[in-house]
Amino acid sequence: MSALLAEDLLNQMIPPLKNTDTTAKAARWLEEFHVGQLPVVAGSHYQGLITENDLADYENPDTQLGELPLRYADTHVQHDQHFFRVMELAIQNRIQLVPVLDEQQEYAGVVTLSDALAAFGPVPGPAGQGSILVLTMEERDYSLSQISRYVEENNAKILSAHVVTDEHDPYRIRLTLRLNTDNLARITATLERFGY
Repeated sequence: MSALLAEDLLNQMIPPLKNTDTTAKAARWLEEFHVGQLPVVAGSHYQGLITENDLADYENPDTQLGELPLRYADTHVQHDQHFFRVMELAIQNRIQLVPVLDEQQEYAGVVTLSDALAAFGPVPGPAGQGSILVLTMEERDYSLSQISRYVEENNAKILSAHVVTDEHDPYRIRLTLRLNTDNLARITATLERFGY
């Protein structure tokens, strides 16, 4: 199975605004497409995103978007980047969609955060069964294989794992595990015994 790339998830239903379009048109499109931001292009070159908040600062409905200071001009992915990068940028920047550029650095389209999340497919395992376990640790202490061994010694399996850096301490991480069991007591005791 090949990797899922940004170009595989392009949303053809969300068009870009032109830098010659007005703030009134941008406001209509934001409402029509039910998004908090839309890409703005000059020809085929990505300029940035216009947001609902940006529009609130401008009362003249005839102001062209090219006259506005657009944010997120550097927030985009290349067409051949993995969809994890799309999700990472969307979450870091708190945006609903991420612009995609082609090999000539021209605007190719957008990937919405919801489309990127849907690319994960259904969460493994029967719905409603299992549990979530969140561990916080020093980054140097992280070993998924070791943690997996402790979980499996207690007759459970890790269905999925997600690691993020602690927002308050760059040397610590938060590991979120989805397990196939609801009984966490023995697993938690084992992990605590080994310093997790």
